[in-house]
Amino acid sequence: MKAFKYILATALSVILTSCGNFLEVEPRASISDQQTIIDKASSENALRGAYDALRAYYSVNFQSIGYLSGDNIQWTGSQSQVQEFINHRVNAENSTIASVWSGIYTTINRINHVIDKVPAVKDPLLTDAVRNQMVGEAYFLRALAYFDLVRVWGGVPIITKPTSTPDDNRGIARATQEEIYAQVISDLEKAETLLPATTDRYRATRKTVWALKARYYLYQKNHAKAEEFADKVIADATSYKLLKPFNAFFANDVRGSEESVFELFYSINETNSHRGQWQPQQNGGTRQWAPNDALVELLSDPTIGGTRSALVARDNQNRWYGNLYYRSPGTDPTYVIRIAELYLIRAEARAQLGSITEALADLNIIRERAGIAKSLATKQADILLAIENERRLEFALEPHRWFDLVRTGRAESVLKVTDPNKLLLPIPAEQLLADKALKQNPGY
Repeated sequence: MKAFKYILATALSVILTSCGNFLEVEPRASISDQQTIIDKASSENALRGAYDALRAYYSVNFQSIGYLSGDNIQWTGSQSQVQEFINHRVNAENSTIASVWSGIYTTINRINHVIDKVPAVKDPLLTDAVRNQMVGEAYFLRALAYFDLVRVWGGVPIITKPTSTPDDNRGIARATQEEIYAQVISDLEKAETLLPATTDRYRATRKTVWALKARYYLYQKNHAKAEEFADKVIADATSYKLLKPFNAFFANDVRGSEESVFELFYSINETNSHRGQWQPQQNGGTRQWAPNDALVELLSDPTIGGTRSALVARDNQNRWYGNLYYRSPGTDPTYVIRIAELYLIRAEARAQLGSITEALADLNIIRERAGIAKSLATKQADILLAIENERRLEFALEPHRWFDLVRTGRAESVLKVTDPNKLLLPIPAEQLLADKALKQNPGY
């Protein structure tokens, strides 16, 4: 298809729903944004469409880049394109990266319609408070989308205006990595001023912004700011807390627990296809990827994995499989930010700032929840390594490991990725063919 996937006319659609819950999306029709963002109801539908697109790219493909590229997962299927992530030899023709690119830019385009049009809507039912919240949510979602883009590809085109025709955004060169990160924090700053400081685990609030800011500043190595924003979320102990045992935040069909800062809602009408990839055939899945031997050994050791062994199980052929996504039909949430991450962000930031005692305290909160002994590390380097190892297990089946090793400069020593060009993935080949303004990442 000879056009940017993110500027296709289909990206203009919004998802209509009659469900009572804002995020229980039941698709009925696709209608042009220009026809629908005219009042409060259509503004809400447009924002639903943005969340719907976010759920689509987070359901499997984006997350799989984060964990398949690490050292926890093995591929058991036959598609060589998936093995490319594990081998760190991803080709520009890889269908997963093409899907993620188009999925994120579709999300951004829907968001841009909300940001561009909702402020001008004249409807007495659309109060200033509701309008601000909707636009604030859109800014947060765009920040998250660009944050995901920059982690995978580095510099990418910055598109902040809605697309009306397939030709609108051709010829826009890639921004630098620094410019993308500047866009991310700019959108987060705007979102923070517009959103209420309420608690909502499915929609962005000011607290959700604080959580993503903490992650953002950790990636930027601004450890003082990372600590500050992680602390703001952790301090709200009535809303966010670690649950015991470890699987309490996902087992027994739980969703929206106090562990969750931001998760994505799926329903029987819009399922999360993650389940099918992880579950074995006896449970109706394909088990196309599974925990590798190294991860199983770590999780099964009660002194290391502790209660996190609940992340894996054996099938009727005695094969290990991942059990974070297990519901049938696939209504499992996607966990974008958990409070455990905020504790480990604060631990890492404090260790980097030389606050060794405080860093160790945060690390041991995570270890104690997992039912393992406290770390006795005393040196900065030892604590940082302990935090890295804890993140590996705490988020074993979530999309953190690869990005963690890249941002800390540890991908070479841990994963043997000796070519620094491979720390970013190639721009999809179809995008390069569609627009000559795009240039490929070095090394591809």
